[in-house]
Amino acid sequence: MTPAPATRLDTARIRAARQVIDPVFLGSPQYRCEALEAALGCAVSIKLETANPVRSFKGRGTELVAALLGEDGPRAAVCASAGNLGQALAWSGRGRGLDVTVVASRFAPAAKLDRIRALDARLELVDGDFDMARERAAAIARQDGVRLVEDSLDIETCEGAATIGLELLDTAPAFDAVLVALGGGAMATGVGHVLRTLAPEVEMICVQPSGAPAMTRSWHRRRVVTTESADTIADGVAGRRPIPDVLDDLLLVADDAVLVEEASIIAGMRLLLDRAGLVVEPSAALGVAAVLEDRDRFAGRHVVTIVCGGNVDMDAYHRWIGAAPGR
Repeated sequence: MTPAPATRLDTARIRAARQVIDPVFLGSPQYRCEALEAALGCAVSIKLETANPVRSFKGRGTELVAALLGEDGPRAAVCASAGNLGQALAWSGRGRGLDVTVVASRFAPAAKLDRIRALDARLELVDGDFDMARERAAAIARQDGVRLVEDSLDIETCEGAATIGLELLDTAPAFDAVLVALGGGAMATGVGHVLRTLAPEVEMICVQPSGAPAMTRSWHRRRVVTTESADTIADGVAGRRPIPDVLDDLLLVADDAVLVEEASIIAGMRLLLDRAGLVVEPSAALGVAAVLEDRDRFAGRHVVTIVCGGNVDMDAYHRWIGAAPGR
């Protein structure tokens, strides 16, 4: 076994997390999707993180946060969210009697905001992007003395996501690369830590939209790079200000970080619908988009793409899919 990289994560804690996380979020479907392979020119397996009550991988991390607060800490929490973390924290908090506040952009997909409300969380909207919501959530935490849940910075969110990596390796991996959507970095650092420790021969590739490149630029330059704006349909990964501690972890576990164009994201969503029968949000199509943009790199290989979320505004979805090439 390769020595664990010196990240903030701990492999023993990640293993133990599977005893804490509600089983509804564990053991997500993982399967070879041959119907995608002719279009992509390589063997493809899917890890499907949408088949759970919040339709994203975020519940793995919020279960750990909520369990800790339920045992020892303020029985209230606040987070900033593009939509998926807020749903997950609301779901986990409701099950443990926690008071949850979610701060989001009023421009976030309506379907995500409606679901947060339906899960009994208090929802506050700001007239700005995710980073403005993050500032407001921090202010609420200071004022009210409640737990601020910061996705990717809070180790529970990373180690919860890291259980995906353990599941990928539960059987001897036939794959040689994993494609992970990169936003704040919880899933990338979590899955990356597990792969680097237990299967270092597997290439871990992060994928981010060209319209929201801050973390990818930071990874390549090995220092935090911020951007003035983010312009992408992949709202779940549209941050502008990477967290230094998270970047430090990512530098230790990722083999590469690439950017993809909006047209490729849409084409990936279309392929996942047509060939795999999956309705996904744009962030979940980033792995497929990466293969579409660099077929030669993946030709003849076996890749896993983590389909990380399925919370999408259906009106917008139909517009995007209708605009896909060949439609």
